[in-house]
Amino acid sequence: MGDDRRDHLLDDLLAHLDASPSPHHSVASCVGRLRTAAFEPVHERDAWSDLPTAGYLVRGGAMVAWRLPADDAPDVPMRIVGAHTDSPGLHVKPRPDLARHGWRQLAVEVYGGVLANSWLDRDLGIAGRVVLADGTDRLVDVREPVARVPQLAVHLDRNVNESGLVLDRQQHLTPVWGLDVGVPGDFATWIADRACGGSAVGAAKWWELCLYDVQPAALLGADRSLLASGRLDNQLSCWAATKALIDADDPTHVTMIVLNDHEEVGSASETGASGPLLERVLERLVTARGGSRDHLLRALAGSTCISADNAHAVHPNYPERHDHDHAPRVGGGPAIKLNANQRYATSADTATLFQTACEIAGVPWQVFVSRNNMPCGSTIGPLTATRLGIATADVGVPQLSMHSARELSGSGDPLHLAHALGAYFGM
Repeated sequence: MGDDRRDHLLDDLLAHLDASPSPHHSVASCVGRLRTAAFEPVHERDAWSDLPTAGYLVRGGAMVAWRLPADDAPDVPMRIVGAHTDSPGLHVKPRPDLARHGWRQLAVEVYGGVLANSWLDRDLGIAGRVVLADGTDRLVDVREPVARVPQLAVHLDRNVNESGLVLDRQQHLTPVWGLDVGVPGDFATWIADRACGGSAVGAAKWWELCLYDVQPAALLGADRSLLASGRLDNQLSCWAATKALIDADDPTHVTMIVLNDHEEVGSASETGASGPLLERVLERLVTARGGSRDHLLRALAGSTCISADNAHAVHPNYPERHDHDHAPRVGGGPAIKLNANQRYATSADTATLFQTACEIAGVPWQVFVSRNNMPCGSTIGPLTATRLGIATADVGVPQLSMHSARELSGSGDPLHLAHALGAYFGM
């Protein structure tokens, strides 16, 4: 790949990372790329009688997009790539205004498996979705330092460097966002004003808002070989999946991506992988092309899915936490993730499938298996495979600092993943 092409792709990835502080913003960023590539919106409440060849559907912080092949038979198999739009973090509670000891603070709820100490002493913005008094909703992104979770000074915690930092999630992760000078804090009015560009709109009624580190994504190292950003898990995969779908301009199968919300908290929601969103879209794609349920089941029997979610790279300061024969390295390409206890959905067949895609794309690949005494996490892969009964592989770009407010990967690996997914769509 030429340097100009590589730089263009990295700039596009950095732009997506910065534009995606919440699941709703992630979907909006991906939709913008799809619309530029002539994908058309489809709505769940409409009759799907005139289906676009390249289309997408949005539900909250999740989306499904597809490209249909020239062979429009209703039982044509699907090639699916799945990822998730959410990341662990701090979400604003419904009644956030607190005044304590001269400080104005925001009540927050911990979302997912956060690396709690990584949220200390960072300049935090606020982003997400706001529902206004008239029932309309707006995306809002306050991309400036608004709040901060200050750490206790070492003078008041003399043993912290020897004993380790212990944080109570209720008491110690509450951010400050101003001084209590006798004026009541009114977060609902403030956020509604920001959502509407300074217009006088009253107060917000409800919201889905999260805090995020406002430091932009960046390339690190003298050779720019590293990528640092918030939400690499799993915005990196959302970007790669969207790029691969856009590039799949002459598929022989139905090519699809599904970007689910709520993976970090178990996927049990209307927009999560345990919900019916993808299954319903698949069924409607078949019936809109004149097929029956039998056509759908035949299509599923020949379909496959790649679940793309980042992997744990070997850590140079903690090499003992990895199985050394199955420890992926940053810069070594995407990892095929396996777990005999089905925390990952990869089988020998689907591992071969993704390996072949990497070889067609000319990109390196690796293998990740956890140590027996260190259980691994899971992904949308097993949930999708279970719900749809289709062969699935779990893969992902190796990274460090997973679930931190700011994570680290190689800068070349996301491009390798995008090219491998593109080759998979074309197989």
